[in-house]
Amino acid sequence: MITIAQIRAARALLNWSQSDLAEFAGLSQTGIARIENGTNKPNSRTIDKIATAFDHADIEFIDDSGVKKRMSEVKILHGADAMRQMFNEVYQAAKDDNVEICMFNGVPSRLTEWVSPEWFEMHTKRMSALNTDFKYKIIVRKGEISRPASNYAEYKFFPEHLFNEKTICIFGDKVYFRDYTKENLRMVRIEQKEIAKSMKVLFDIAWNSVAEDFSS
Repeated sequence: MITIAQIRAARALLNWSQSDLAEFAGLSQTGIARIENGTNKPNSRTIDKIATAFDHADIEFIDDSGVKKRMSEVKILHGADAMRQMFNEVYQAAKDDNVEICMFNGVPSRLTEWVSPEWFEMHTKRMSALNTDFKYKIIVRKGEISRPASNYAEYKFFPEHLFNEKTICIFGDKVYFRDYTKENLRMVRIEQKEIAKSMKVLFDIAWNSVAEDFSS
């Protein structure tokens, strides 16, 4: 079982507040505070939620006191947890000024197949509430009506013959490749600076030279 010291150390390594951990683990900030100050002994289910949140952030716990960041560059994720993890990481990235988040082949109409409308509404509200100077660019299919991130993101569209539902999201040193199938959602998460940089160059070419404004 992970210790209080490891929880604090893992938060520090990720630069997470107690509120961040509570949000990603599906717990309350007050509950996290009570665990960390020793006034509340968590049950195994609560510990599992905390451990899962840290695992999704590539944190490893070593013995009874150690914590380290997992260095694996490629990770395969599936289903609703994968979708929530990606948007949680997007939110964390957007907290920093001058971050640019870029998405090819966005499919807004399919998002709530994998996360609940309530969860996605929570995500759009927290993104809208940020005071940082982040930029968010999304390329969708021509004729797409749903643009749920319009309060904080700029949209353009690909002509039908260039669009497919293999969504790519780029931010910081991370690239997510999102593949919808009839019964599954599969994501490949790559954390590698040079790959992210190369994908960002391709996105910029598509955004500036191929994608069209909705007003055109």
